[in-house]
Amino acid sequence: MGKIIDGRAVAAEACLGIKARVQAIAEKGVTPKLAVVLVGDNPASRAYVGMKEKKAAELGIATAGYKLSAEISEDELIALVKELNGDASIHGILVQLPLPKHISEERVLMNISPAKDVDGLHPVNAGMLMTGRKGFVPCTPKGCVKLVESTGVDIAGKNCVVLGRSNIVGKPAAILMLAKNATVTMCHSRTENLGDITRGADILISAVGVPNLITADMIKPGAVVIDVAQCRVNDAWRGDVDFEGALEVAGHITPVPGGVGPMTIAMLMENTVEAAEKTLD
Repeated sequence: MGKIIDGRAVAAEACLGIKARVQAIAEKGVTPKLAVVLVGDNPASRAYVGMKEKKAAELGIATAGYKLSAEISEDELIALVKELNGDASIHGILVQLPLPKHISEERVLMNISPAKDVDGLHPVNAGMLMTGRKGFVPCTPKGCVKLVESTGVDIAGKNCVVLGRSNIVGKPAAILMLAKNATVTMCHSRTENLGDITRGADILISAVGVPNLITADMIKPGAVVIDVAQCRVNDAWRGDVDFEGALEVAGHITPVPGGVGPMTIAMLMENTVEAAEKTLD
């Protein structure tokens, strides 16, 4: 039976280091501050924002919350983003996604200053990641890599399969694993014979959003399985992976919930502190 990767414990350990960094820059007169913009009243988004604000408070990171009507115009939202760009006390800007359908997420994200883009979604930061330069890395894939590393498995030389090709998780996860010298294969909705590919994975990262897409017979014995998806099924959270079956085959596996989620929030905090540290350079 595989070992369950406790994302909450790994995140808690990471947060100890983050808190120390917060204290170090506080001694230099700077308190990291994250602007959190929530548009509308989506219950899931509201819950995520609440968790992020709570974790920030625990670590000594200040937050400025902007809870806006779902009727706000795209131009009004962008005007707020530009105002936050110009506020020297704000180090990071988080616009909680998804946004209402009448607002272009791409246009809003494009207007966040790359220096405050702690979600790592601006094309400048995406380009930095692609070319191996220092920029903000998207929080979820950054957390996925740390979860793999927490198992003690050496990533270099391993076959890594990434399921999903989103700009938020799939693509950056593949690039990060490539930077760690894994041999990376990307799969998606058009991939044929998916099981044949996943069975060759020493490390499997799945971010599709289809409950139980990955069954035990699709997993290489001893593999590290990182399940990014969170799907609501019969009032319970499930991931892409059939957890109970996979646990019998995998070497290490993240649960849903309690796996990737806590790491995503921890990495957002880390990026915010990094943004504040850069103002001291």
